[in-house]
Amino acid sequence: MRTRTNATLAAPTVIYMVAFFVVPSLILFAYSFWSSASYRIIPDFQWGNYLDSLTSPAFWKVTINAVRIGLLTATITLILSIPVSYYLVYVSRSQIILYLILLTWFSSYLVRIYAWRTLLGTNGVLNTVLLQLGIIDEPVSALLFNSFAVTITLVHIYLPFCILLVVASLSEIKRELLDAARDLGTSSLGAFFRVIAPNAANGLVGAFMLTFILVAGDYVTPQMLGGSSGQTTGLLIADQFRKTGNWPLGAAQAFVMFAVSVLLYVAIVALGRMSGVIINRRRPVASAEA
Repeated sequence: MRTRTNATLAAPTVIYMVAFFVVPSLILFAYSFWSSASYRIIPDFQWGNYLDSLTSPAFWKVTINAVRIGLLTATITLILSIPVSYYLVYVSRSQIILYLILLTWFSSYLVRIYAWRTLLGTNGVLNTVLLQLGIIDEPVSALLFNSFAVTITLVHIYLPFCILLVVASLSEIKRELLDAARDLGTSSLGAFFRVIAPNAANGLVGAFMLTFILVAGDYVTPQMLGGSSGQTTGLLIADQFRKTGNWPLGAAQAFVMFAVSVLLYVAIVALGRMSGVIINRRRPVASAEA
């Protein structure tokens, strides 16, 4: 009876995920084996799209660039999120800061991108201030249309998202554990690495990977701020669907990038377990049966 009730409660979510995630993904996967000619999609079965992607220097150049920007952005975002989340969970008794973080999502995605263009442009705020202070003699054009502009903008965009994930992860760790560690003579920094980090490792890795996937797949910010050195795979895939009309090749590139993300996740988890940061929480069979 209990199993049937649980299945009934989970059914709407499962149906929703299957209908709007699994089925479209399977359709896109089928497209990746088809071919395209003169903006027409031909339903056949061939490996040419994957072979073209895997043997294309341009594709791997953009993919490596996307992975580099994704890893750098996710790392910076996670590092910035941890102290803020620690303060929100263990120090602050007010939710005002959390509400202010949520308010940033009320601003448009494009508005934030254009705001950074205004700040980093040759006639932007940053160059104007540097000129007035006499630090530079002429506007610096290297601040915009490169991977630096893309990274700093994406950090700003996805930082609230990462903070919420880290807050949710830290909220599962009781404050009594930190107090016990402090009573045993551990410093605040030691308590973080000995208590919080091992217990919240899975959540922190999840926040890192979700941020990485969103950043590596982003195509709006690289398109408006990236220039030639800030392109990502998301922009390359979007061009296959929008400009060239080669949907099968775009689908194949999307699944290659998906495979790269999965391999990266497996590598990070393996390194975390080898270093002891991520603890394997499998319960013994006896305790599970009890």
